[in-house]
Amino acid sequence: MPLAKSAIYIAGACLAVEAFALPCAASEPALRTYAVVADAIPQSLTGMSGDVTRGRALIVDRSSTCILCHNGPFPEQKFQGDLAPSLGGAGSRWSEGQLRLRLVDASRLNPASIMPSYYRVDGLDRVGPAWRDKPILSAEQIEDMVAYLASLRE
Repeated sequence: MPLAKSAIYIAGACLAVEAFALPCAASEPALRTYAVVADAIPQSLTGMSGDVTRGRALIVDRSSTCILCHNGPFPEQKFQGDLAPSLGGAGSRWSEGQLRLRLVDASRLNPASIMPSYYRVDGLDRVGPAWRDKPILSAEQIEDMVAYLASLRE
């Protein structure tokens, strides 16, 4: 019985991601190339650091789906998830490159992860028609989120 409940929850999480995910910036026609080194993408996708303020805004926006599964230092958000690790202290636990890979393609680290691959389009199953061949987030949005998460040291 617990397995059946998990399967239902995972399916619900996938539907939630499809229904609430932020649209990728229309100005980004193709994915930028990146190199995965061990458990990280060490280089910025944009060649620049992201904006911490924009990154926080993206993470707490329910349409990004982050706080559906994660909780963190967001006192203004009444309902935060507890399915995934807390984002509090993320910058102390992971490097910017490790955070970047988790956002770009968490399934590369854990094939059973239900976390969306926010900057991957190939080899995905159960992708809604509106999201086929498009990343959920732009490279700039990924870098903004990395900048914010890396700033969380406590």
